[in-house]
Amino acid sequence: MTESQSWWRGKVLIAMICGGLILSLSMGIRQTFGLFLEPMSHDLGWKMGVFSMALALQNLLWGATQPFAGAIADKFGSGKTLAFGSLIYAGGIVLMAIGGSQTIFTISAGLIVGTGTAALGFPIVLGAVGRLVPAEKRPAALGLVSAGGSFGQFIFAPISQGIIGSAGWWVALLALAGFAALAVPLASQLTGKAMDGSLNEAKQTLKEALNEAFAVRSYWLLIGGFFVCGFHVAFVAVHLPMYLITCNMPASLGATALALIGLFNIAGTFAAGYLGVHFPMKYVLSAIYLARALVFGIFFAFPVSELSVLIFSASLGFLWLGTVPLTSGIVARVFGPQYMATLFGVVLFSHQVGAFLGVWFGGFFFDMMGSYDIVWIMSVVLGLVAGIIHLPIIERPLKPLAA
Repeated sequence: MTESQSWWRGKVLIAMICGGLILSLSMGIRQTFGLFLEPMSHDLGWKMGVFSMALALQNLLWGATQPFAGAIADKFGSGKTLAFGSLIYAGGIVLMAIGGSQTIFTISAGLIVGTGTAALGFPIVLGAVGRLVPAEKRPAALGLVSAGGSFGQFIFAPISQGIIGSAGWWVALLALAGFAALAVPLASQLTGKAMDGSLNEAKQTLKEALNEAFAVRSYWLLIGGFFVCGFHVAFVAVHLPMYLITCNMPASLGATALALIGLFNIAGTFAAGYLGVHFPMKYVLSAIYLARALVFGIFFAFPVSELSVLIFSASLGFLWLGTVPLTSGIVARVFGPQYMATLFGVVLFSHQVGAFLGVWFGGFFFDMMGSYDIVWIMSVVLGLVAGIIHLPIIERPLKPLAA
């Protein structure tokens, strides 16, 4: 068996499986928080803006702390960072369930869960896997691992909705916290630091890597494009269930929609990684964002029905997280895998700023105008912009400053 045929076996295969399961837990759980918006706001007498602001802060704190979490993982090891993040994440969800007040909910759902998500996020997991995989196979490997987040959404959306309906939202949150803690033992298989392995022959420092990246226009274009991805994903994940309720659809349809998005994104993320191996990744990214704009526009333009929701969810699901292996793949190709967790963490910060605005705008405009129309239109426009700005990106590897 040749090296190109056996790259995914042994330690690499175990790391990919554990990485995918960690993303299933961290991303899958947080993508279902939108299901709690209506029952918690109703039972606790909160406006929609209270819940939206807490989850908007969660996304912002996730992004703000992601570069630091990536730097910690690069210096001290991915496994330790992931295990510690799992405990923070689970603890924040417990506090969401038992806190009771708006202040405690904002702190737990926003600050604590947001920080824990950063330590369990894509940059940490993909950085650990990326250092183990040959460059020519990296987009496909990152696509397979990224699909884990969508599998978690497919699983946890119906689980959360079922527990909410039968036992209440606080019991559902406690159950999700228990699932989140399962990431601790999985983290032991994702070890490694930035200076490990033969891939890091340049011995570049983290400061040099950051200075190099910020001097490259393509890096800034990736940052701008990923902002749009965050806006799209967070708005839909948090507000789609409530939007469907306002359209006189049953509450269960929101859970079905989120699960369907997760299901179709398993195939979509894998397909994005596969296409990234055979075509320039920037063109695949551009196509994904333009397709998103089309899907948003068609869904908004026509009356909502159960069939239209299912078609929208399947279509958007195929485009959901396919941006992750491609964006991270370009970062690794241009700058190398050594400090991938940190450099992709900076890009993800932009993603989370977009997520903050997507969640917050949804709650703000709904409280002010009683509809989500403006945010749907913004989603279409942003998709068109993102599709355009990826085209000038240059994917050629750079020579490290320290070389």
